[in-house]
Amino acid sequence: MIQLEKYISGEIRKSIGYKYFLPSLINVEWIWTDPKLNKLIENASFELGQLNSFAKLVPNVDLFIHLHITKEAVVSSKIEGTQTHFDEAFLQIENVTPERKGDWQEIQNYTEALNTAIEELKTLPISSRLILKTHQTLLQGVRGEKKTSGEYHRSQNWIGGKSLADAVFIPPHHEHLSELMGDLENFIQNENIEIPLLINMFVEKQMLQEYTGQSRNRIFAYEPYLALFND
Repeated sequence: MIQLEKYISGEIRKSIGYKYFLPSLINVEWIWTDPKLNKLIENASFELGQLNSFAKLVPNVDLFIHLHITKEAVVSSKIEGTQTHFDEAFLQIENVTPERKGDWQEIQNYTEALNTAIEELKTLPISSRLILKTHQTLLQGVRGEKKTSGEYHRSQNWIGGKSLADAVFIPPHHEHLSELMGDLENFIQNENIEIPLLINMFVEKQMLQEYTGQSRNRIFAYEPYLALFND
């Protein structure tokens, strides 16, 4: 059992010429005693309830969700250096300037990957198989396609900086990924862990980003949220 206030997120491990972050395992019951967190969860749930009520008034809820997915694609891809504005994402490819077509395609890939993942999750749990399949869709025909597309990294990656020497964040060494992803899958599928959906979504998103060093892997945290509008 993990008490949130005393939770130790992980530790720094040494490798050859650099240090990386190794997150703690999470597939255990979570508890907290800080009443402020309960209030925050209540407020967030209330806001989601209002958004859900608004969605029921929208004539075309599929269009509403599509707009939300596109906005998420633009924002998330921007973290990776993609420079496409929200309105540009809706252009046909023939109307996109040549220098922006690569960025435009990344947004289209993100939208396709999220839609496909949502459909797949109707019959499949979140698993490495689904994550890697979605990752392959994300990188199809864009930068990074030839860098282990559809696979977990086999060499050390990093976030920020020009090399491991000046990186802002270095995710776990690839030798730990099998154990970490297995633990995350067990956490996601563990029906004995009684925590609010919002907390579950946050943990999923945060761990996927920490494990892989990829912000766009937060794509999987949006499926249960978007499902609220289809109930």
